[in-house]
Amino acid sequence: MELLNGSLISNTIKTELQAKVNDRKAKGLKVPHLAAIIVGDDGASKTYVQSKVKSCLDLGYESTLIELSENTTQDELLNKINQLNNDPLIDGYIVQLPLPRHIDETAVLLAVDPAKDVDGFHPENVGRMALGLPAYLPATPSGIVELLSRYNIETAGKKCVILGRSHIVGMPMSLLMQRNHPFGNCTVTVVHSKSQNVIEECQKADILIAAIGKPYFVTSEMVKEGAVVIDVGITRVADSTKKSGFKLAGDVDFEHVAQKTSYITPVPGGVGPMTIASLLMNTMQAVEIKNN
Repeated sequence: MELLNGSLISNTIKTELQAKVNDRKAKGLKVPHLAAIIVGDDGASKTYVQSKVKSCLDLGYESTLIELSENTTQDELLNKINQLNNDPLIDGYIVQLPLPRHIDETAVLLAVDPAKDVDGFHPENVGRMALGLPAYLPATPSGIVELLSRYNIETAGKKCVILGRSHIVGMPMSLLMQRNHPFGNCTVTVVHSKSQNVIEECQKADILIAAIGKPYFVTSEMVKEGAVVIDVGITRVADSTKKSGFKLAGDVDFEHVAQKTSYITPVPGGVGPMTIASLLMNTMQAVEIKNN
């Protein structure tokens, strides 16, 4: 068993991006500028956005954090998005999800300029991805593919099972893993809440990607000997031994599953850092497209 160390690979990518920033500065070119909008006081979202901002600043990117109150109206949010769409200094931006219940997330995502959609959620980018055209790829799925590529894990002809069909992870992940690409070309099965024979499907997987948000759902009996296991889940679970009163758990029962795998991601330190790295890569792509 070998750990797929997302923290290590993410740091390597950040070093590569920092070199690009320094090169752009030396040539008098614009450096990437990432903006983030967060609405409300969700603690986890705030922590996540702040980590993105810090990563930007560490690399020499410019970064703008826009914090809006919980009672911000949908029209006010859409006006702010329109401002970012028309701001030539902003290369890319994200609208942190989830949004307060009174705001229509679909309307918000549709309002984002696809050319600045570094989260890769706009239907235009999703459609281009599905057709194999250049596009901003969703950060978590593309981060997983990048992790597989950095460890040179063979994917062509392999059976890939994805647990979960969300628009953020499961659906785009299935498209990326089956596309004609050096780290694609899998035979993909997506398992979800209405699927039958879930255990049997997982047992067939050469590559198992768990993204359902259910702690310890994937048990040892569900994993084939020698499989590659990617754990996207991250949930707070009670732990009285911790000062905080909780610990972070993935969708995979790591303690019992790891011994059967060839490669596995830890939680934390696996997929999470790769998501941020992918966002930073997308933002560099955005500035390179417009300012070279």
